[in-house]
Amino acid sequence: MHTALIDADILLYRSMTYAEQEINWHDNVWTLYADIDEAKQIFTAQVDKIKTKLKTDDILCCLSDRADNFRKHIDPSYKSNRKGTRKPAGFNAFIDWVEKAYPSLRKPSLEADDVLGILATKPDNIGKVVVVSDDKDLKTIPCKLYRPSPDELLDVTEQQANAYFLHQCLTGDATDGYKGCAGVGEKTANKILGTRPAWSSVEKAYLKAGMTKADALQQARLARILRWSDWDESKGEPILWHPDLATG
Repeated sequence: MHTALIDADILLYRSMTYAEQEINWHDNVWTLYADIDEAKQIFTAQVDKIKTKLKTDDILCCLSDRADNFRKHIDPSYKSNRKGTRKPAGFNAFIDWVEKAYPSLRKPSLEADDVLGILATKPDNIGKVVVVSDDKDLKTIPCKLYRPSPDELLDVTEQQANAYFLHQCLTGDATDGYKGCAGVGEKTANKILGTRPAWSSVEKAYLKAGMTKADALQQARLARILRWSDWDESKGEPILWHPDLATG
């Protein structure tokens, strides 16, 4: 029986959003309220569906650190596009409930994606875990990946994961607020990487766009979902990706 490593951030946000309601009191006065009991039911139903699909009762909810994010030390503008975006009412209280109700894990300064990536590639876990997330960024991790919304189970090889990582370095990610290489979209990235994706091709594309190798490295470190080799367990801190040290 596999352990399902669940991207709890997505389920949390989805549950609380569905449980939030508007009330029109009078004279154009509106308020919002959230029924956390309803959110609990929605969250539990999603987890139960995952358990049934993967035929396992062994789960771990992976969460983002609420206090810090190491990528903001690399680039302070990381996810700055989300400033002012309101979280659903009662969101922090709901996180507290999830951590008490389910086996959960967060690591200092990491996002849930990183926790998933580290655990999925830990040598002792290979072949024993399934990552559960709709986030396409998890395709940069060599693992068994279940995506609930498309309802697809993927076996992402190391070669595929490495290629997708390089692709992300070029295209960036508007959702996460990092731009990648100027002027490079999906189709152009595919042409640049060709059939033999390599970091040298990424650097050449940045230089051609009037940018620098340092720019390329910065964007790579923002794009990199951490693997076991990118995490110093004894210090509790990430090992920033560098092509000279990379195994993938």
